[in-house]
Amino acid sequence: MATKSKAKSEPQKQIPKIPDKAVDPVKRTAFFAASPFIRGGAAAEKYAQPMFGDVMLDAYLAELREQTDAVKAGDMSGVETMLMTQANTLDMIFNQLARKAAGCEFLNQFQAHLILALKAQAQSRATLEALAEIRNPRPVAFVRQANIANGPQQVNNGAKDSAPPDTRARGQNGEPTNELLTDERDGQTLDPGSTGAAGESHPSLATVGKLNRPAQ
Repeated sequence: MATKSKAKSEPQKQIPKIPDKAVDPVKRTAFFAASPFIRGGAAAEKYAQPMFGDVMLDAYLAELREQTDAVKAGDMSGVETMLMTQANTLDMIFNQLARKAAGCEFLNQFQAHLILALKAQAQSRATLEALAEIRNPRPVAFVRQANIANGPQQVNNGAKDSAPPDTRARGQNGEPTNELLTDERDGQTLDPGSTGAAGESHPSLATVGKLNRPAQ
């Protein structure tokens, strides 16, 4: 029994769908204004009409959606073709303006045409550089900062080197100590709240005891 081959239906082109919540005319207009596909399609329709006549907006948006999905999937052939075509067109503009500049008799006309020609040439070069960047991405290298000077210079690179020095007092085991500093002259601690010793010039005058201090 011969089986009939079923013709595969072509996948329908997806176009931006209007959400159900955009039933309100205000929200519907906001959706159209916020959609990059619709904005780009509306602008391209005006520029495409002189060359191709009337262009259906829905069909153009569907083609634009296919190109966008291809780029998302990693296929950059469409972008490369567009950039190469633009570079070629800009080079054509450069040559045309350069020819016009060569035929000008007045200086101001010569300068105007030549300036525009050089701008087209610069844009063509920038477009080719963008194409080369896509084809051969630059390798990313992480280089530490190198401080070079003719004279003496302190170089602090890295988190550990750039941290301020620790000035806290430490014991023999490296742990910070909380002991009070002492005065080498009389061996007393440098504590302003402690009781000082009697002076050498008046040895008979002892320090005032805690119980004999006047009430404050």
